[in-house]
Order: sequence, then C-alpha cells, then structure tokens
Amino acid sequence: MSIPISQFILLRWYLRLFIWFWFLWRVSQLKLRITATHPDRAGGLGFLGDSTHALAPLLFAQGALLAGVIASRIFYGDQTLLDFKVEAGALIVFFIVFILAPLLVFASHLARAKRQAQREYGAFAARYVQGFEDKWIRGGADEQLLGTGDIQSLADLGNSYEIVRQMRVVPFGMQAVVALAAATAAPMLPLALTMMPLADLLGYLLKLVF
Repeated sequence: MSIPISQFILLRWYLRLFIWFWFLWRVSQLKLRITATHPDRAGGLGFLGDSTHALAPLLFAQGALLAGVIASRIFYGDQTLLDFKVEAGALIVFFIVFILAPLLVFASHLARAKRQAQREYGAFAARYVQGFEDKWIRGGADEQLLGTGDIQSLADLGNSYEIVRQMRVVPFGMQAVVALAAATAAPMLPLALTMMPLADLLGYLLKLVF
C-alpha cells in the first residue's frame, strides 16, 4: 500500500520534531546556568522560542489539510463553517501544544531559577533599601540626594527585581503562540467566503480595523 506524498512529507516533519524533542531533553539534563535577570525574560533561553517559527510550515500544512476536510463537508455534506468551530479550535490548540511541548523540558529549570532569584534579590533589596533609608531618611545625610549614585542604584535595583518578577517559566512568549495559531488558521480563512460574499467580508474587516 503506497503512502500519499503529503502524508510522507508530514511524517518526515514529525520525525524531525521527535529528534528536536530528544535533543532538547538531552540539553535539559546538563547543568545549565540560567540567569534570571536576562533581558529576554526567559533566563537566557528565549532564543529557543524563536525556533518555533521554523515549524510554522508544518502547522500551515496541517491547517490546509483540515481546511480541505471542512471544505468537502461544506460543499458536499450540506454543513456550514460554524458547524466545525469547536473541532477546528480544538485542533488548532492541539497543534500549537504539540509544537511547543518540547520546550517545556526547561520549565522546571526556569521555575527553580526564578524562585531562587526572587529569594536572593529580595534579600539583597531588603538590605540595600534598609541602608538607603538609614542614610537618607533617618540618618539625615548632609549630601544632596539628587544626582548621587545611591538613588540611581536604587532605581537599577528596582529594574532588576522587576525583570526577575516578570521572568517566564517557559522559554517562549505569547508572540510565539499567536504566530503558530495564525499559521494554522490561515488556510481556513478562505472558507469564510462560504458564509458571506467577498465584498461584505472585506467591509466587515475594514470596520474592525478602522
């Protein structure tokens, strides 16, 4: 029994995804040095989230297959696009989770680094703020506060602690999720023409934008 070329290509993509997952798991077993104050808000692993863009063609192909199945049901099965909103939404979520799941092997490392950094930076901030208040609030220092290094250091400390507080426990952000969802749903957009004419659809989109 021969395998259709489209299914063969998808199987090759799934094999690559399995190899990618195995590679990430092996890397996660290393002694990683995760810096909680890294500007990418992912301990320095934020670049891994950008790797999901390379898998967008796979989701686009899956979306095209799904759109073909729905289109055949609409044209030959006397059904409408809204009849498949739950199934289509569930499959889009499943595909996104399937692509992002390999990156979750770093979640425990990131969560542990965030907890440790919050404790350490919290204790350090407490000591610095107490010293700042003892000198400038209660001590009545004779120096001018404006322009001193103390006030700048206090602001820098607040920025560092805010980065730690906003650190993600996964190496990807909402932008990656939205991009993958768009790649999956894009092939199904032409099916909206089965519900309304193109002119009406464009008018509706223009109203949403403007």
